[in-house]
Amino acid sequence: MTDSIKKLDAEGDAAADFLEELLDILDMDGDIDISVEAGRAKVAIVSEGPSQDLKRLVGPEGEVLEALQDLTRLAVQADTGEVSRLMLDIADFRAGRRERLAEIAREAIAEVRESGESVSLEPMNAFERKVVHDVVLEAGLASESEGEDPQRYVVILPA
Repeated sequence: MTDSIKKLDAEGDAAADFLEELLDILDMDGDIDISVEAGRAKVAIVSEGPSQDLKRLVGPEGEVLEALQDLTRLAVQADTGEVSRLMLDIADFRAGRRERLAEIAREAIAEVRESGESVSLEPMNAFERKVVHDVVLEAGLASESEGEDPQRYVVILPA
């Protein structure tokens, strides 16, 4: 096992400890899944039954999930001494969001190819912009982020 994999495993373990404690405090049920994906630790809180309780930890547009991810990264940094880029998903919110964003990106790519003009998308957080950039790159086009957070958005450029 390489040092970077060991480091990411340590991040995942520290994140899991923090999140398990949080779930205990909130008296919520959930299992913690830890993996390494695309060079970063990925931690997911999943439920075997209905995930209504866990959806409260996501929030209407994922705002609570983003805040919990930031807190989890801080807890990992306090534990390991290293800045963490871990991704947190709760009740498969990011997985579902990734699919919706990919569809939005594909529709915008089709529009760019048809019109030959750039297309600007709605403001998105960093995770969402990364998903769109990846889909655009895979389609053979270029994209860039413009604006300042929280109004930062993706522009898809013609070939």
